[in-house]
Amino acid sequence: MKTEFSLAQLANPDIAEADKILRACVHCGFCTATCPTYVLLGDELDSPRGRIYLIKEMLEKDQAPTSEVVKHVDRCLSCLACMTTCPSGVNYMHLVDQARVRIEQRYQRPLAERLLRRVLAFVLPDPQWFRISMRLAQLARPLAVFLPTPRPSATPGLIQRLKAMLALAPGRLPAPGALPGSVFAALGKKRGRVALLQGCAQQVLAPRINQAAISLLTRHGIEVVLVKDEQCCGALTHHLGDDEDALARARANVAAWHKEAAGEGLDAILVTTSGCGTVIKDYGYLLREDAVFAADAAKVSALAKDITEYVAGLGLAPSTQQDNIVVAYHSACSLQHGQKITGLPKELLSKNGFVVKDVPESHLCCGSAGTYNILQPELAGRLRDRKVANIASVKPDMIAAGNIGCMVQIASGTSVPVVHTIELLDWATGGSRPALNASS
Repeated sequence: MKTEFSLAQLANPDIAEADKILRACVHCGFCTATCPTYVLLGDELDSPRGRIYLIKEMLEKDQAPTSEVVKHVDRCLSCLACMTTCPSGVNYMHLVDQARVRIEQRYQRPLAERLLRRVLAFVLPDPQWFRISMRLAQLARPLAVFLPTPRPSATPGLIQRLKAMLALAPGRLPAPGALPGSVFAALGKKRGRVALLQGCAQQVLAPRINQAAISLLTRHGIEVVLVKDEQCCGALTHHLGDDEDALARARANVAAWHKEAAGEGLDAILVTTSGCGTVIKDYGYLLREDAVFAADAAKVSALAKDITEYVAGLGLAPSTQQDNIVVAYHSACSLQHGQKITGLPKELLSKNGFVVKDVPESHLCCGSAGTYNILQPELAGRLRDRKVANIASVKPDMIAAGNIGCMVQIASGTSVPVVHTIELLDWATGGSRPALNASS
Protein backbone atom coordinates (compact mmCIF):
# COMPACT_ATOMS: atom_id res chain seq x y z
CA MET A 1 0.00 0.00 0.00
CA LYS A 2 1.41 3.38 -0.99
CA THR A 3 1.67 5.93 1.81
CA GLU A 4 2.21 9.69 1.76
CA PHE A 5 3.57 10.62 5.16
CA SER A 6 5.83 13.67 5.35
CA LEU A 7 9.40 13.45 6.64
CA ALA A 8 8.29 15.40 9.70
CA GLN A 9 5.56 12.83 10.38
CA LEU A 10 7.97 9.93 9.92
CA ALA A 11 10.22 11.39 12.61
CA ASN A 12 7.54 10.21 15.04
CA PRO A 13 8.35 6.54 15.91
CA ASP A 14 4.67 5.60 16.03
CA ILE A 15 3.97 7.08 12.60
CA ALA A 16 7.10 5.41 11.23
CA GLU A 17 5.80 2.09 12.54
CA ALA A 18 2.34 2.77 11.06
CA ASP A 19 3.96 3.54 7.70
CA LYS A 20 5.82 0.22 7.79
CA ILE A 21 2.61 -1.67 8.62
CA LEU A 22 0.54 0.09 5.95
CA ARG A 23 3.16 -0.52 3.25
CA ALA A 24 2.99 -4.26 3.98
CA CYS A 25 -0.72 -4.40 3.07
CA VAL A 26 -1.38 -5.50 -0.53
CA HIS A 27 -5.19 -5.09 -0.51
CA CYS A 28 -5.70 -8.84 -1.02
CA GLY A 29 -8.77 -9.05 1.22
CA PHE A 30 -7.95 -12.46 2.70
CA CYS A 31 -8.57 -10.88 6.11
CA THR A 32 -12.24 -10.29 5.38
CA ALA A 33 -13.05 -14.01 5.39
CA THR A 34 -11.97 -14.44 9.03
CA CYS A 35 -13.01 -11.06 10.47
CA PRO A 36 -15.99 -11.61 12.83
CA THR A 37 -17.57 -8.19 12.25
CA TYR A 38 -17.32 -8.50 8.47
CA VAL A 39 -18.80 -12.00 8.65
CA LEU A 40 -21.73 -10.61 10.67
CA LEU A 41 -22.26 -7.25 8.96
CA GLY A 42 -20.84 -7.61 5.46
CA ASP A 43 -19.59 -4.01 5.52
CA GLU A 44 -16.14 -3.43 4.01
CA LEU A 45 -15.47 -0.75 6.63
CA ASP A 46 -16.08 -3.38 9.32
CA SER A 47 -13.25 -5.49 7.93
CA PRO A 48 -9.53 -5.12 8.66
CA ARG A 49 -8.90 -3.87 5.13
CA GLY A 50 -11.62 -1.23 5.47
CA ARG A 51 -10.36 -0.11 8.86
CA ILE A 52 -6.81 0.08 7.50
CA TYR A 53 -8.00 2.56 4.84
CA LEU A 54 -9.76 4.67 7.46
CA ILE A 55 -6.76 4.66 9.79
CA LYS A 56 -4.35 5.44 6.92
CA GLU A 57 -6.33 8.50 5.89
CA MET A 58 -6.64 9.72 9.48
CA LEU A 59 -2.92 9.38 10.18
CA GLU A 60 -1.66 10.70 6.83
CA LYS A 61 -3.79 13.83 7.02
CA ASP A 62 -3.12 14.16 10.76
CA GLN A 63 -6.87 14.52 11.26
CA ALA A 64 -8.96 14.26 14.37
CA PRO A 65 -10.96 11.02 14.17
CA THR A 66 -14.40 11.36 12.62
CA SER A 67 -17.48 9.66 14.04
CA GLU A 68 -17.35 7.21 11.11
CA VAL A 69 -13.77 6.20 11.92
CA VAL A 70 -14.63 5.83 15.60
CA LYS A 71 -17.68 3.67 14.86
CA HIS A 72 -15.75 1.16 12.77
CA VAL A 73 -12.63 1.06 14.95
CA ASP A 74 -14.81 0.60 18.04
CA ARG A 75 -16.46 -2.39 16.37
CA CYS A 76 -13.09 -4.13 15.99
CA LEU A 77 -12.67 -6.89 18.58
CA SER A 78 -8.86 -6.96 18.27
CA CYS A 79 -9.29 -10.72 17.89
CA LEU A 80 -6.33 -10.65 15.45
CA ALA A 81 -7.77 -13.38 13.22
CA CYS A 82 -6.80 -11.13 10.32
CA MET A 83 -3.13 -11.42 11.31
CA THR A 84 -3.33 -15.20 11.18
CA THR A 85 -4.88 -15.05 7.71
CA CYS A 86 -2.77 -12.25 6.22
CA PRO A 87 -0.18 -13.59 3.73
CA SER A 88 1.80 -10.33 3.89
CA GLY A 89 2.44 -10.18 7.63
CA VAL A 90 0.54 -6.94 8.26
CA ASN A 91 0.77 -6.14 11.97
CA TYR A 92 -2.81 -4.97 12.31
CA MET A 93 -2.61 -5.18 16.12
CA HIS A 94 -0.12 -2.35 16.45
CA LEU A 95 -1.96 -0.26 13.84
CA VAL A 96 -5.41 -0.47 15.42
CA ASP A 97 -3.91 0.10 18.88
CA GLN A 98 -2.38 3.33 17.57
CA ALA A 99 -5.75 4.36 16.14
CA ARG A 100 -7.41 3.78 19.51
CA VAL A 101 -4.88 6.01 21.24
CA ARG A 102 -5.58 8.81 18.74
CA ILE A 103 -9.34 8.39 19.24
CA GLU A 104 -8.92 8.59 23.01
CA GLN A 105 -6.78 11.71 22.72
CA ARG A 106 -8.56 13.62 19.96
CA TYR A 107 -12.20 12.54 19.79
CA GLN A 108 -14.93 13.84 22.10
CA ARG A 109 -17.31 10.98 22.89
CA PRO A 110 -20.77 11.66 24.36
CA LEU A 111 -20.63 12.37 28.10
CA ALA A 112 -22.36 9.12 29.15
CA GLU A 113 -19.94 7.04 27.10
CA ARG A 114 -16.92 8.91 28.47
CA LEU A 115 -18.10 8.27 32.01
CA LEU A 116 -18.75 4.58 31.35
CA ARG A 117 -15.30 4.11 29.84
CA ARG A 118 -13.68 5.86 32.79
CA VAL A 119 -15.56 3.66 35.22
CA LEU A 120 -14.47 0.53 33.35
CA ALA A 121 -10.86 1.73 33.24
CA PHE A 122 -10.92 2.44 36.97
CA VAL A 123 -12.81 -0.61 38.22
CA LEU A 124 -11.73 -3.54 36.07
CA PRO A 125 -7.96 -3.37 36.69
CA ASP A 126 -8.43 -3.15 40.47
CA PRO A 127 -9.57 -6.43 42.11
CA GLN A 128 -10.90 -4.71 45.22
CA TRP A 129 -13.05 -2.25 43.29
CA PHE A 130 -14.06 -4.96 40.83
CA ARG A 131 -15.28 -7.15 43.69
CA ILE A 132 -17.31 -4.24 45.08
CA SER A 133 -18.77 -3.54 41.64
CA MET A 134 -19.80 -7.19 41.28
CA ARG A 135 -21.57 -7.05 44.63
CA LEU A 136 -23.44 -3.95 43.52
CA ALA A 137 -24.29 -5.57 40.19
CA GLN A 138 -25.72 -8.59 42.00
CA LEU A 139 -28.04 -6.27 43.93
CA ALA A 140 -29.04 -4.33 40.82
CA ARG A 141 -29.47 -7.32 38.52
CA PRO A 142 -33.17 -7.95 39.37
CA LEU A 143 -33.91 -4.34 38.43
CA ALA A 144 -32.65 -4.81 34.87
CA VAL A 145 -36.12 -5.89 33.73
CA PHE A 146 -37.39 -2.39 34.50
CA LEU A 147 -34.88 -0.70 32.20
CA PRO A 148 -36.46 0.39 28.91
CA THR A 149 -35.69 -1.49 25.72
CA PRO A 150 -33.52 0.81 23.59
CA ARG A 151 -34.19 1.39 19.92
CA PRO A 152 -31.89 -0.37 17.45
CA SER A 153 -28.85 1.80 16.77
CA ALA A 154 -25.49 1.54 15.02
CA THR A 155 -23.89 2.63 18.28
CA PRO A 156 -25.15 1.01 21.49
CA GLY A 157 -26.52 3.40 24.10
CA LEU A 158 -25.88 3.57 27.82
CA ILE A 159 -28.96 1.53 28.81
CA GLN A 160 -28.06 -1.30 26.44
CA ARG A 161 -24.55 -1.34 27.87
CA LEU A 162 -25.79 -1.27 31.46
CA LYS A 163 -28.02 -4.24 30.72
CA ALA A 164 -25.04 -6.10 29.29
CA MET A 165 -22.99 -5.35 32.40
CA LEU A 166 -25.70 -6.62 34.71
CA ALA A 167 -26.27 -9.74 32.61
CA LEU A 168 -22.59 -10.65 32.89
CA ALA A 169 -22.49 -10.27 36.68
CA PRO A 170 -22.16 -13.68 38.38
CA GLY A 171 -24.84 -15.01 40.70
CA ARG A 172 -22.22 -15.50 43.42
CA LEU A 173 -18.58 -14.72 44.01
CA PRO A 174 -16.00 -17.19 45.31
CA ALA A 175 -13.77 -16.45 48.27
CA PRO A 176 -10.58 -14.53 47.40
CA GLY A 177 -7.51 -16.51 46.48
CA ALA A 178 -3.96 -16.26 47.79
CA LEU A 179 -2.52 -12.87 48.72
CA PRO A 180 0.14 -11.04 46.70
CA GLY A 181 3.58 -11.90 48.02
CA SER A 182 2.66 -15.52 48.70
CA VAL A 183 5.24 -18.17 47.85
CA PHE A 184 4.27 -21.80 47.26
CA ALA A 185 7.10 -24.26 47.79
CA ALA A 186 7.84 -27.03 45.33
CA LEU A 187 6.86 -30.50 46.47
CA GLY A 188 9.76 -32.92 46.34
CA LYS A 189 12.87 -31.99 44.40
CA LYS A 190 12.77 -28.37 43.23
CA ARG A 191 12.98 -28.12 39.44
CA GLY A 192 12.31 -24.43 38.88
CA ARG A 193 10.85 -21.15 40.10
CA VAL A 194 8.17 -19.06 38.36
CA ALA A 195 6.05 -15.98 38.92
CA LEU A 196 2.34 -16.49 38.31
CA LEU A 197 0.36 -13.49 37.08
CA GLN A 198 -2.43 -12.87 39.56
CA GLY A 199 -4.73 -11.11 37.12
CA CYS A 200 -7.52 -8.63 37.82
CA ALA A 201 -11.02 -9.85 36.98
CA GLN A 202 -9.90 -13.47 37.12
CA GLN A 203 -8.84 -13.37 40.76
CA VAL A 204 -12.32 -12.08 41.64
CA LEU A 205 -14.42 -14.26 39.33
CA ALA A 206 -12.43 -17.51 39.33
CA PRO A 207 -9.45 -17.70 41.73
CA ARG A 208 -9.73 -21.47 41.31
CA ILE A 209 -7.85 -21.16 37.99
CA ASN A 210 -4.62 -19.97 39.57
CA GLN A 211 -5.18 -22.37 42.47
CA ALA A 212 -5.20 -25.22 39.95
CA ALA A 213 -2.06 -23.85 38.31
CA ILE A 214 -0.29 -23.66 41.68
CA SER A 215 -1.43 -27.17 42.55
CA LEU A 216 -0.09 -28.62 39.30
CA LEU A 217 3.16 -26.66 39.30
CA THR A 218 4.16 -27.34 42.92
CA ARG A 219 3.27 -31.02 42.53
CA HIS A 220 5.74 -31.14 39.64
CA GLY A 221 8.58 -29.51 41.55
CA ILE A 222 8.06 -25.85 40.62
CA GLU A 223 8.14 -23.09 43.24
CA VAL A 224 5.49 -20.44 42.55
CA VAL A 225 5.59 -16.81 43.67
CA LEU A 226 2.83 -14.20 43.47
CA VAL A 227 4.90 -11.04 43.10
CA LYS A 228 3.82 -8.49 45.68
CA ASP A 229 4.05 -5.24 43.69
CA GLU A 230 2.52 -6.63 40.51
CA GLN A 231 -0.29 -4.61 38.89
CA CYS A 232 -2.88 -5.14 36.19
CA CYS A 233 -1.02 -6.00 32.99
CA GLY A 234 -2.51 -2.92 31.28
CA ALA A 235 -4.44 -4.80 28.59
CA LEU A 236 -7.83 -3.36 29.54
CA THR A 237 -6.82 0.30 29.41
CA HIS A 238 -4.52 -0.34 26.45
CA HIS A 239 -7.46 -1.52 24.36
CA LEU A 240 -9.53 1.43 25.57
CA GLY A 241 -6.88 3.70 24.06
CA ASP A 242 -5.52 4.97 27.39
CA ASP A 243 -1.86 4.42 26.62
CA GLU A 244 -0.64 6.57 29.49
CA ASP A 245 -2.28 4.29 32.05
CA ALA A 246 -1.36 1.08 30.21
CA LEU A 247 2.31 2.01 29.87
CA ALA A 248 2.51 3.08 33.52
CA ARG A 249 1.23 -0.35 34.54
CA ALA A 250 3.64 -2.04 32.16
CA ARG A 251 6.58 -0.15 33.67
CA ALA A 252 5.49 -1.04 37.21
CA ASN A 253 5.25 -4.72 36.30
CA VAL A 254 8.59 -4.74 34.50
CA ALA A 255 10.20 -3.22 37.60
CA ALA A 256 8.50 -5.70 39.94
CA TRP A 257 9.31 -8.80 37.87
CA HIS A 258 12.85 -7.67 37.13
CA LYS A 259 13.46 -7.22 40.85
CA GLU A 260 12.11 -10.70 41.56
CA ALA A 261 14.20 -12.23 38.79
CA ALA A 262 17.32 -10.45 40.03
CA GLY A 263 16.66 -11.73 43.55
CA GLU A 264 15.80 -15.41 43.87
CA GLY A 265 15.48 -15.85 40.12
CA LEU A 266 12.64 -16.68 37.72
CA ASP A 267 12.53 -19.29 34.99
CA ALA A 268 9.34 -17.80 33.59
CA ILE A 269 6.42 -15.45 34.18
CA LEU A 270 3.36 -17.63 33.72
CA VAL A 271 -0.01 -16.34 32.60
CA THR A 272 -3.34 -18.18 32.85
CA THR A 273 -5.29 -15.41 31.07
CA SER A 274 -4.25 -15.38 27.44
CA GLY A 275 -5.49 -11.81 26.85
CA CYS A 276 -3.00 -10.64 29.47
CA GLY A 277 -0.27 -12.88 28.08
CA THR A 278 -0.54 -11.34 24.62
CA VAL A 279 0.04 -7.85 26.01
CA ILE A 280 2.85 -8.87 28.40
CA LYS A 281 4.65 -10.59 25.54
CA ASP A 282 4.36 -7.23 23.73
CA TYR A 283 5.91 -5.16 26.55
CA GLY A 284 9.21 -5.10 24.66
CA TYR A 285 7.47 -3.38 21.74
CA LEU A 286 5.30 -1.08 23.83
CA LEU A 287 8.29 0.24 25.78
CA ARG A 288 10.79 0.14 22.91
CA GLU A 289 11.32 3.91 23.01
CA ASP A 290 11.68 4.08 26.80
CA ALA A 291 15.37 4.53 27.56
CA VAL A 292 14.93 3.36 31.15
CA PHE A 293 12.66 0.34 30.64
CA ALA A 294 13.24 -0.89 27.07
CA ALA A 295 15.90 -3.51 27.86
CA ASP A 296 14.15 -4.89 30.95
CA ALA A 297 10.78 -4.89 29.15
CA ALA A 298 12.28 -7.04 26.39
CA LYS A 299 13.59 -9.47 29.02
CA VAL A 300 10.16 -9.65 30.67
CA SER A 301 8.50 -10.33 27.33
CA ALA A 302 10.96 -13.17 26.76
CA LEU A 303 10.17 -14.65 30.19
CA ALA A 304 6.39 -14.46 29.71
CA LYS A 305 4.72 -17.76 28.81
CA ASP A 306 1.19 -19.04 28.62
CA ILE A 307 0.69 -21.68 31.30
CA THR A 308 0.32 -24.42 28.65
CA GLU A 309 3.68 -23.53 27.08
CA TYR A 310 5.43 -24.08 30.38
CA VAL A 311 3.66 -27.20 31.66
CA ALA A 312 4.24 -28.90 28.31
CA GLY A 313 7.87 -29.22 29.36
CA LEU A 314 7.16 -30.73 32.78
CA GLY A 315 6.45 -34.26 31.60
CA LEU A 316 2.88 -34.48 32.89
CA ALA A 317 1.61 -37.97 33.58
CA PRO A 318 -2.12 -38.67 34.01
CA SER A 319 -3.02 -40.27 37.33
CA THR A 320 -6.81 -39.92 37.31
CA GLN A 321 -9.25 -41.77 35.04
CA GLN A 322 -11.58 -39.28 33.32
CA ASP A 323 -14.01 -41.90 31.92
CA ASN A 324 -13.75 -40.60 28.35
CA ILE A 325 -14.92 -37.07 29.15
CA VAL A 326 -15.53 -35.19 25.91
CA VAL A 327 -14.00 -31.70 25.98
CA ALA A 328 -14.78 -29.02 23.42
CA TYR A 329 -11.67 -26.88 23.26
CA HIS A 330 -12.36 -23.18 22.67
CA SER A 331 -9.24 -21.55 21.27
CA ALA A 332 -9.17 -18.01 22.68
CA CYS A 333 -8.33 -15.43 20.02
CA SER A 334 -5.53 -13.96 22.13
CA LEU A 335 -3.96 -17.42 22.34
CA GLN A 336 -4.38 -18.71 18.78
CA HIS A 337 -4.04 -15.41 16.89
CA GLY A 338 -2.15 -13.22 19.38
CA GLN A 339 0.38 -15.79 20.66
CA LYS A 340 0.15 -18.38 17.84
CA ILE A 341 -0.49 -21.18 20.33
CA THR A 342 -2.96 -23.51 18.62
CA GLY A 343 -2.40 -27.24 18.92
CA LEU A 344 -0.47 -27.38 22.21
CA PRO A 345 -3.41 -27.08 24.68
CA LYS A 346 -5.37 -29.74 22.76
CA GLU A 347 -2.36 -32.05 22.71
CA LEU A 348 -1.91 -31.69 26.46
CA LEU A 349 -5.56 -32.47 27.11
CA SER A 350 -5.51 -35.49 24.79
CA LYS A 351 -2.30 -36.90 26.27
CA ASN A 352 -3.79 -36.59 29.75
CA GLY A 353 -6.90 -38.63 29.12
CA PHE A 354 -9.54 -36.33 27.66
CA VAL A 355 -11.41 -36.77 24.38
CA VAL A 356 -10.83 -33.41 22.72
CA LYS A 357 -13.15 -32.11 20.01
CA ASP A 358 -12.40 -29.21 17.69
CA VAL A 359 -15.13 -26.58 17.52
CA PRO A 360 -16.39 -25.55 14.06
CA GLU A 361 -15.43 -21.99 13.09
CA SER A 362 -12.83 -22.07 15.84
CA HIS A 363 -11.10 -19.03 14.30
CA LEU A 364 -14.10 -16.78 15.05
CA CYS A 365 -14.22 -14.78 18.29
CA CYS A 366 -16.76 -15.56 21.03
CA GLY A 367 -17.47 -11.84 21.46
CA SER A 368 -15.85 -11.29 24.85
CA ALA A 369 -12.73 -9.32 23.83
CA GLY A 370 -12.03 -7.50 27.08
CA THR A 371 -14.75 -4.86 27.46
CA TYR A 372 -16.26 -5.51 24.01
CA ASN A 373 -19.22 -7.49 25.36
CA ILE A 374 -20.13 -4.40 27.41
CA LEU A 375 -19.39 -1.70 24.85
CA GLN A 376 -20.76 -3.61 21.82
CA PRO A 377 -23.32 -5.95 23.43
CA GLU A 378 -25.44 -6.62 20.33
CA LEU A 379 -22.52 -7.81 18.20
CA ALA A 380 -20.97 -9.64 21.15
CA GLY A 381 -24.25 -11.46 21.79
CA ARG A 382 -24.51 -12.60 18.19
CA LEU A 383 -20.96 -13.91 18.25
CA ARG A 384 -21.55 -15.70 21.55
CA ASP A 385 -24.68 -17.41 20.27
CA ARG A 386 -22.83 -18.51 17.13
CA LYS A 387 -19.95 -19.84 19.23
CA VAL A 388 -22.24 -21.68 21.64
CA ALA A 389 -24.13 -23.29 18.76
CA ASN A 390 -20.87 -24.48 17.21
CA ILE A 391 -19.72 -25.87 20.56
CA ALA A 392 -23.05 -27.65 21.07
CA SER A 393 -22.62 -29.41 17.72
CA VAL A 394 -19.78 -31.56 19.14
CA LYS A 395 -21.88 -32.57 22.20
CA PRO A 396 -19.24 -31.96 24.88
CA ASP A 397 -19.32 -32.85 28.57
CA MET A 398 -17.12 -29.84 29.32
CA ILE A 399 -15.77 -26.79 27.52
CA ALA A 400 -12.13 -25.82 28.03
CA ALA A 401 -10.62 -22.38 27.36
CA GLY A 402 -7.51 -20.46 28.31
CA ASN A 403 -8.98 -17.01 28.97
CA ILE A 404 -11.37 -15.89 31.72
CA GLY A 405 -13.19 -13.43 29.43
CA CYS A 406 -14.05 -16.22 27.00
CA MET A 407 -15.10 -18.47 29.87
CA VAL A 408 -17.56 -15.92 31.27
CA GLN A 409 -18.89 -15.03 27.82
CA ILE A 410 -19.49 -18.63 26.75
CA ALA A 411 -20.87 -19.67 30.13
CA SER A 412 -23.52 -16.95 29.84
CA GLY A 413 -25.00 -18.84 26.87
CA THR A 414 -24.75 -22.50 27.86
CA SER A 415 -25.34 -24.89 30.76
CA VAL A 416 -22.30 -27.02 29.83
CA PRO A 417 -19.53 -26.50 32.41
CA VAL A 418 -16.83 -24.11 31.20
CA VAL A 419 -13.41 -24.64 32.78
CA HIS A 420 -9.84 -23.56 32.23
CA THR A 421 -7.44 -25.89 30.45
CA ILE A 422 -5.12 -25.87 33.48
CA GLU A 423 -7.98 -27.04 35.73
CA LEU A 424 -8.41 -30.15 33.61
CA LEU A 425 -4.68 -30.81 33.50
CA ASP A 426 -4.42 -30.40 37.26
CA TRP A 427 -7.30 -32.83 37.77
CA ALA A 428 -5.80 -35.36 35.38
CA THR A 429 -2.47 -35.32 37.21
CA GLY A 430 -3.73 -35.66 40.77
CA GLY A 431 -5.50 -32.39 41.57
CA SER A 432 -9.12 -31.65 42.39
CA ARG A 433 -11.98 -32.04 39.94
CA PRO A 434 -12.82 -28.63 38.38
CA ALA A 435 -15.72 -26.58 39.68
CA LEU A 436 -18.57 -25.39 37.45
CA ASN A 437 -19.00 -22.33 35.25
CA ALA A 438 -17.12 -19.15 36.08
CA SER A 439 -20.45 -17.31 36.20
CA SER A 440 -22.36 -19.85 38.30
